[in-house]
Amino acid sequence: MITATKGLRVRRAAAVAITTGAVLATGALTAAPAQALTAPTITAKGGFLMNSATGSTLFSKAPNTKRLTASTTKIMTAKVVLSQSNLNLDAKVTIKKAYSDYIVSKGASSARLIVGDKVTVRQLLYGMMLPSGCDAAMALADKFGTGSTVSARTKSFIAKMNTTARSLGMTNTKFDSFDGISNGANASTPKDLTLLARNVMKSSTFKSVVKTKSYTAKTITKTGSTRTMGAWTNTNTLLGWNGTLGIKTGSGTDSKYCLVFAATKNGESVMGAVMTSPSAADRTNDVKKLINYGYAKIS
Repeated sequence: MITATKGLRVRRAAAVAITTGAVLATGALTAAPAQALTAPTITAKGGFLMNSATGSTLFSKAPNTKRLTASTTKIMTAKVVLSQSNLNLDAKVTIKKAYSDYIVSKGASSARLIVGDKVTVRQLLYGMMLPSGCDAAMALADKFGTGSTVSARTKSFIAKMNTTARSLGMTNTKFDSFDGISNGANASTPKDLTLLARNVMKSSTFKSVVKTKSYTAKTITKTGSTRTMGAWTNTNTLLGWNGTLGIKTGSGTDSKYCLVFAATKNGESVMGAVMTSPSAADRTNDVKKLINYGYAKIS
C-alpha cells in the first residue's frame, strides 16, 4: 500500500514536470498582460491628442467637427508673422488709434498697448500670446498685411492665414479674423489646430513665447523715452504642470472654452486641442486627463 501510494506521487510529479516543460517550450507561460489603458472621458465637445514625435493619433473625439476657435486663432496669426521672409523681430511698430478703437468697440482682451508707442514685433508676439491681446494681434496683422488702409491690410493678412492653413493640410479650417473675434465663420477642428501647433512649435521663437508665464515689455513713447509696461501674464494656467509648454487658450460666449496644448516629460511629447469645454475648470481637467493619458499611452 505504501509502495503504491509512493508510485502514484512519483507519476503525478512526472506529469506536472512534463506539462510545465511543454508549456515553457511553447512559450505559453508568460507574464500576465498589462491592463489596457482606458481612454479618458472629456467634457469638451471635441478633442484630439497626438504623439508629437511621430504624429500618430493617441485620442480623438469629434476630431474633424468644425467649431469656433476663439483666441486659439492667434496661433495662426503668429505662424503667419513668423513665416515672413527676412523677418526682423526687433522692427518697431507704432501703435495706432485704430487698434485701441477696435478693442474698445469689441470689448476685446487687450495687451493695454498705448497709442503712439513704438513696440517691437517680438513684444507684440508676447502681447498677443500671453494676455491674448487683440490690439497686439491687430498691430501684427496691419504690419504684415498689404494694402493702403488698415482694413485692407488686415483683410489681406487674414487671406494669408487661410493660405497657410491650406498649405498645412488644415482642410476643415476657415479664418475670418486675426484674433478669433469672429463673424461666425472663424472655425477649425481639434485635429487641424493640433496640426498647426505641431508645425509652429518648430519655431524656437514661438516656443519661447508661449512657455513664458510673465513678460514685461519696454516700449518707446512718442517723446522717445522708455516706458515699462505692466507685466503681461499668460492666460494658460497649466504652464509648467507635468511638462506643459503651452500653447494658447481661447474662450467666448459661443465657443465656450478651448485650449491648444503641448507637453514634454521624460522624453515623451504630446500635443493636442480641446474645443468647446463648458468652463475654464472643465477645460483644465480635460487637458490634464489627455496629457496623462498620452504619456501613459506612449510609455
